[in-house]
Amino acid sequence: QVQLVESGGGVVQPGGSLRLSCAASGSIFRLFSMDWYRQAPGKQREMVATDTTDGSTKYADSVKGRFTISRDNAKNTVYLQMNSLKPEDTAVYYCNVEVSENWWSTTKHYWGQGTQVTVSS
Repeated sequence: QVQLVESGGGVVQPGGSLRLSCAASGSIFRLFSMDWYRQAPGKQREMVATDTTDGSTKYADSVKGRFTISRDNAKNTVYLQMNSLKPEDTAVYYCNVEVSENWWSTTKHYWGQGTQVTVSS
């Protein structure tokens, strides 16, 4: 079992910045992809950013140039730096981590509890 603890959400004005963190702990043999999703009120969940094992990243068009995903494998942590925030970024943000719990195991995905980001003047 793996646990993900998210932090860093809050309320900011348009143009402001936040950095989200997601720390994984528990039965982790190896980390693979570490991703961020969000779900705004009345909307479906969407992928915001993905960081793969080889360090490649991809972003939703709506956040390109403003958000940056990064990871620290030594700390089993993924970050999402969010700059130039817009009201449209208001959502609950969830991290999702792909891990193997044993060398012989296939990978599993685990979700964080979610952290609220509100962008409003």
